[in-house]
Amino acid sequence: MNRCATGGGACGVFPVRTCQGTTATPVLPAEKRAEFHRLSASSARRPADFTPRAHGTPRSLGRRGATGAAMDAEFQEIDEHGNWSAIYQDIKQQSSELPCKVAKLPENKNRNRYRDVSPFDHSRICLQLGTNDYINASLISMEEAQRSYVLTQGPLPNTCGHFWEMVWEQRTRGVVMLNRVIEKGSIKCAQYWPEPEEREAVFEDTNFKVVLIAEDVKSYYTVRQLELINLSTQETREILHFHYTTWPDFGVPESPASFLNFLFKVRESGCLSLDQGPVVVHCSAGIGRSGTFCLVDTCLLLMSLRKDPSSVQIKDVLLDMRHYRMGLIQTADQLRFSYLAVIEGAKYIMGDSSVQESWKKLSKEEDVPPEFTPPPPPPPRPIKEDSHNGKTENRFFPSEVITPATAVTHRNVRKSEVDGLSSPPAPCPPPPGPTLQAEPPPKPPRTLVESEVGGPNHQGAWSPLVANMCICTALAFGAYVCYRVYFH
Repeated sequence: MNRCATGGGACGVFPVRTCQGTTATPVLPAEKRAEFHRLSASSARRPADFTPRAHGTPRSLGRRGATGAAMDAEFQEIDEHGNWSAIYQDIKQQSSELPCKVAKLPENKNRNRYRDVSPFDHSRICLQLGTNDYINASLISMEEAQRSYVLTQGPLPNTCGHFWEMVWEQRTRGVVMLNRVIEKGSIKCAQYWPEPEEREAVFEDTNFKVVLIAEDVKSYYTVRQLELINLSTQETREILHFHYTTWPDFGVPESPASFLNFLFKVRESGCLSLDQGPVVVHCSAGIGRSGTFCLVDTCLLLMSLRKDPSSVQIKDVLLDMRHYRMGLIQTADQLRFSYLAVIEGAKYIMGDSSVQESWKKLSKEEDVPPEFTPPPPPPPRPIKEDSHNGKTENRFFPSEVITPATAVTHRNVRKSEVDGLSSPPAPCPPPPGPTLQAEPPPKPPRTLVESEVGGPNHQGAWSPLVANMCICTALAFGAYVCYRVYFH
């Protein structure tokens, strides 16, 4: 038991809204269900929380030119000298190393997807039900930007109920998912929402029910309208689920345009507004792709709020965010992409509203989404060492592979999923730094086939022996002939 003390303390109990008071509970009236299609359709209007500065066009355009030139110059200089890795390593060295004692408790090990990705004690989210309040999730509170995020790992089969409990207690209206359930043959996240065929999923351990109301599938993302029901009180809330489906683990999106189009889709829904609870953002480990999403959003928001947008330093913002959750941004490529996205997004911030429509066109969101065919199941492999946070750690859980047993039943999602996700504390999603790549399975011992046994190498091995036998035979025969001639 590690229940937090009321009012915070080392455990970090946070109010629903860190920036301004409490929030109203979003309810799902029947008449509002049609609104989902309006939210999922692309809109050229500017979100309410993302408006250009109202200080007059000439002044704004002047700042835009200075801001763009300064950022472009910095980006080009780093690119030309190939300094992204050096800058990334510098950020890692300057990052906070704060205690994560609660995450390391024995009773919480099976609630962590990776051993080396844990929430800091001071910023971790505390659950309110049950005797154990632990969930691998952190509250990122950016005070100047007036924005808060809950960054968390992809739920495990045994933590799906905890995930929805957290969404309810934080009064969250939007969930941003940046990974696929299965990536490169490994399960990176439990299926915590119902598929269209099932329509609903019940989580008995926390007494929540999730119903799929609508689903809008685009070429690289999907927007779902969910209904979250507290079975204890019968209260219902609407949850919007934004699922980016083409972002590779430890990688970057195909283009800044597609990413920004997705980010603005989330903004336009109102899920990031101050009158809502913090948005929940997750990938596999809740640090790489999730960190990139939050970093770009925060930097663009700061640029829209400050008198001097060029004063926003991406590196400083990232270091500030790393004070709340370890390892945000996992690779130098993700850092570089963050710069690219901020530079492109700054054009809209400074008054060029035409770029949003161009992002939509470049992202090709209306194309048919690519078919996803899971690779064949790899052979069994030994428990290996993996890392998601720049460290090598033994895994708590064996790597999950795609087998017929991985078919997920939403009505009993915790029982039907592969046990591998609850494996020992180790790698399924990633922390910052090294890549989470499963090692190739060990090759079985090689048995020589008949053609190999009779090959040239084996014939060559017999040649000296045959030659010696021939010489001995010739000498013996010669000796016998001499004996016969001499004595007979």
